[in-house]
Amino acid sequence: MALTESSMVPLGAPLPDFRLPDTDGTYYSNDDFLDRPILVMFICNHCPYVKHIANELSLLSHDFAQARLGMVAIQSNDIDGYPEDRPELMHAEKEARDYRFPYLYDESQDVARSFQATCTPDFFLYDSEQRLVYRGRIDETRPTRIDSGVYDSTGQEPHGRDLRGAISAAIQGNSVNAHQFPSVGCNIKWKPSANPSA
Repeated sequence: MALTESSMVPLGAPLPDFRLPDTDGTYYSNDDFLDRPILVMFICNHCPYVKHIANELSLLSHDFAQARLGMVAIQSNDIDGYPEDRPELMHAEKEARDYRFPYLYDESQDVARSFQATCTPDFFLYDSEQRLVYRGRIDETRPTRIDSGVYDSTGQEPHGRDLRGAISAAIQGNSVNAHQFPSVGCNIKWKPSANPSA
């Protein structure tokens, strides 16, 4: 695993187009989220940094379920190299975590590249005009690496304060604090043909 930070796309950037299938086969696109803020999250199943915040993501999806907010998660990893991230296991993860948002599969990885997503987790919040107002971390907590593949979150319970504050401001039509920090996590597992740095 290569520890990777968000690319921190310039604020004000437009929401890229996307149309991807959820774990039940339903397709969602950016056009399904007009006239309201939308949170786009790049996550996966296997990454310890996503596992660290998974319960907070579930809580966040419940807490904002009645708000005028679109939420989608996107899984863009190469499933040949990382079979834990296969669509059928995405479905199981969504059910187990009780995520209240679509969990979309970006098989071509084109969507990840268009967002300039670099890591899991990586968060992009757009306002009701589909302009980027927040990108980066959910909060400052991180799991501690004990050994290869072994991580501990003891004493680092995620609270989502950074992202929650940005979401609340966007929903209310207020300015989002531009002092933002990159997310940190596993690099997106690019296919050799899709790697944007190749």
